[in-house]
Amino acid sequence: MAFDSPIITKMQVVPVAGYDSMLMTLSGAHAPYFTRNLVILHDNAGHTGIGEIHGGEHTNNSLNSMRTLVEGQPIACYKQILQNIHRQMRPAAQDDGEGIQTLDIAKLQFVVKSEWAVECALLDLLGQYLNVPMCQLLGEGKQRDEVEMLGYLFYVSDKNKCPAGEFPYLDESNSSDPWFRLRREEILTPERITEEASALHQKYGFENFKLKAGVLDGEVEMETLIQIKKQFPNARINIDPNGAWSLNEAIRLCKDMHDVITYVEDPCGPESGYSSREIMREFKSATQFPVATNMIATDWRQFYHTASQSACDIILADPHFWGFDGSISLSHILKEWNLTWGIHSNNHFDITLAAYAHTGAAALGNPAPLDTHWIWQDGQNLLEDTPQIVGGKIQVPQGAGLGVHLNMARVEEANKLYERLPTHDRNDAMAMQYLMPGWIFDHKKPCLVR
Repeated sequence: MAFDSPIITKMQVVPVAGYDSMLMTLSGAHAPYFTRNLVILHDNAGHTGIGEIHGGEHTNNSLNSMRTLVEGQPIACYKQILQNIHRQMRPAAQDDGEGIQTLDIAKLQFVVKSEWAVECALLDLLGQYLNVPMCQLLGEGKQRDEVEMLGYLFYVSDKNKCPAGEFPYLDESNSSDPWFRLRREEILTPERITEEASALHQKYGFENFKLKAGVLDGEVEMETLIQIKKQFPNARINIDPNGAWSLNEAIRLCKDMHDVITYVEDPCGPESGYSSREIMREFKSATQFPVATNMIATDWRQFYHTASQSACDIILADPHFWGFDGSISLSHILKEWNLTWGIHSNNHFDITLAAYAHTGAAALGNPAPLDTHWIWQDGQNLLEDTPQIVGGKIQVPQGAGLGVHLNMARVEEANKLYERLPTHDRNDAMAMQYLMPGWIFDHKKPCLVR
């Protein structure tokens, strides 16, 4: 059957790299660079659709293997295209199905589904063909014109402890922007994190904050939250230790913090023969805190077990885990079950920022403020028309499709940077060797506590 819609004539997969700060997480220290993969689709109507997803060789190879399933297909059949891709895909031999319950970064590539970058580019093309924004094609269509975001706070180590030749972190000490200067400096105390929150509030208007924990002693991280709350008494303040704490430690740290913390994200992980879902259900019962996750409900099967055990109240449905259609479908269920939908973030360029804006605009219910790492990459625009975060909210692009346009000169520069890198896969342990010689990842020990 012939369909009267444009035909995809070309699919490009462009690996790109950008610069990062020495951000600290349970898994270690971010390297000077982060990598991503772009999908660029061209159709015979003269339109270009774009998508962005995590970097790394596995994801890049997966995307390149899909080209013959995409080229030559009508954009009106985008769901059939995705279905054909799913029929062809097979789990990698190294994928044990455990996902990222213990924040093993090597397994993130198996939780991320590369075809969702293709889905984004297809929706971009379809929106341009129909002359509607991408959010109108998701779920029940556009629910809001702007989407609330949160200020994502990180501890940052001293980049000067690493040899500059091997780890050339950006130095923005001469920037005229106070936030740009601050984000490349050492930030390892409650006072400095509070300064970070103030700088983000000043630049982007954030009224809500999340602290990436699992870095220092839990008591220090709690003191950090207390100081932020004093500075911003009306803010929603959340913490994410990525399961670093034991159940008993998580209860002890959080049980008396109801006047400071709004919700806790992945406070505990598997222990004593019990899964993360069972342990987090016990944490909820003991503390009466709402619990969020991006670690134990990354697909429909995991969500079923999470929901059936009442382990979490807030599901952070990253569309690069769930797909754009899947993420919005989940928002329908969460709304009906009186649970909360949100989005988890990873290092990303502004293409993902635009995609998050559309996804957040289409989500049903009352979403939690969305994560974004973009504030740490701001200034490395690959778009001509990067969406803006103003007053703590991102404005949804008004044009057809994603409503944004690539700057190919910047894309080519980001690709050249990628090609110069010695490795393309994320490794948070490399820089840690200069902070703590012999450092080894332990999912139950904060990264700077050894």
